[in-house]
Amino acid sequence: MKKDTLCVHGGDGAFDERTGAVSVPIYQSATFKHIGPEQSTGFDYSRMLNPTRLALEKAVAALEEGDFALAFSSGMAAVACVLELFSPGDEVIASDDLYGGIIRLLRHVSEKNGLKVSFVDTSKLDLLKKAVSSKTKAVFIETPSNPMMKITDIRAVSEITKPLGIKLIVDNTFLTPYYQKPLVLGADMVIHSGTKFLGGHNDTLAGLVVSNDKATAEKLAFLYKTIGACLSPFDSWLILRGIKTLGLRMEKQQKNALKIAEFLSSLKEVKKVLYAGLQGRPGYDIMKKQASGFGSMISFEVDTAERVRDVLRKVKLISFAESLGGVDTLITYPSLQTHADVPKPERDARGINDRLLRLSVGIEDAEDLIEDLRQALEA
Repeated sequence: MKKDTLCVHGGDGAFDERTGAVSVPIYQSATFKHIGPEQSTGFDYSRMLNPTRLALEKAVAALEEGDFALAFSSGMAAVACVLELFSPGDEVIASDDLYGGIIRLLRHVSEKNGLKVSFVDTSKLDLLKKAVSSKTKAVFIETPSNPMMKITDIRAVSEITKPLGIKLIVDNTFLTPYYQKPLVLGADMVIHSGTKFLGGHNDTLAGLVVSNDKATAEKLAFLYKTIGACLSPFDSWLILRGIKTLGLRMEKQQKNALKIAEFLSSLKEVKKVLYAGLQGRPGYDIMKKQASGFGSMISFEVDTAERVRDVLRKVKLISFAESLGGVDTLITYPSLQTHADVPKPERDARGINDRLLRLSVGIEDAEDLIEDLRQALEA
């Protein structure tokens, strides 16, 4: 099936549902009856397996062209469980421009638990090659990155990691499988914050991990069963419902984003526009090669920190709020919000300064969004 059809029907037939319901039922049951001793319908306890969650997992696996998917209670829960696959003394190389919450997890939890973590600009393959050692067990990348929109060549990284038996983990939240399929490009695991584009309505939290390796999937299933980090039936249904309109939303959001990026590039108050779909940007040719779209995430730097605060006070249609990927356009101040836990010298070195804003473009009329930005950016 084509991707638009998979968005609508990817979860069909995940389990034996005989009512003919077009919408996957919400199996809001913590436990299920046993037929008899050592006999089961396949569903015993929802922390281990739930029919609604299974339908979501099947849908996301199909979209990513993966064999196994697991749905977690949040994107951070998904990342935390993936990192539990590794042992004290193992080394993990991570993109230096990841979501701030993942950096916080790596530094304050993973390192405490014995993992050695190094942060590298993975868009530069020579730096990645230098960072790899005999103890490296995983490379964790995000592309486009958050919030500086750096582009990492997934296939080129996989050509470094695969011969060495290093797991390549890709956060695909920004583009989703609608625009980018890391497993096809050589990744071993794909992570999503389903809260974002997959859900698409800013109304629930979710995380997903997709893999083609049965042993990895079984280990992750053991972890989410044991830790209890699995997604609830109702939230599974909300994400599954959101995915049905994923293609329609992402196409509209991308169209809006390009118009807004071009508008912002024309303003004297805006000094830098970071959008993967602008020709001439670093990584543009890689994006054209490994993705079928550019998404709708824009970061831009204005001339002064005072203007940032004016913009955040003056926007009317656009909401000053954390998160991204929903139908509503949101503006975020990374240095104060998503990356506040990253030390200021590191933020500044990476370009996450007090003049940088991040925009998650929604499905409103682009001209209305442009007008809101125009009045907010006026001197």
